[in-house]
Amino acid sequence: MKGKMSTQMGNVVIDREVLAKYAGSATTECFGVVGMAAVNVKDGVTRLLKRESVSRGVNVAVMNNKLRIELHVIVAYGVSIRAVAQNILENVRCRVETYTGMEVAKISVVVEGVRVVDD
Repeated sequence: MKGKMSTQMGNVVIDREVLAKYAGSATTECFGVVGMAAVNVKDGVTRLLKRESVSRGVNVAVMNNKLRIELHVIVAYGVSIRAVAQNILENVRCRVETYTGMEVAKISVVVEGVRVVDD
């Protein structure tokens, strides 16, 4: 299902891929996030996605014109996962609601891995 808004001039429909890209980009901007993760369910293998593929680490559902977002991330070793997750929740909610005009009902952050980051 796509995101849909009604305005005085008509309807605006936003594809889930667009919503996923916004959410993925907002996530990768957060301190402590190495990147988005793709999980191969069959093999149980997690891999870091390239920047242009961030939407593949995001699941978006639209229910009653409200968004439910699930983010699969890889975090940097040594950072507080709780602090990183809280930062992701705030940043993604703010960015997605501001840019789309749609309400975010729920955001889930799934930490798929930890990576040592070279400075």
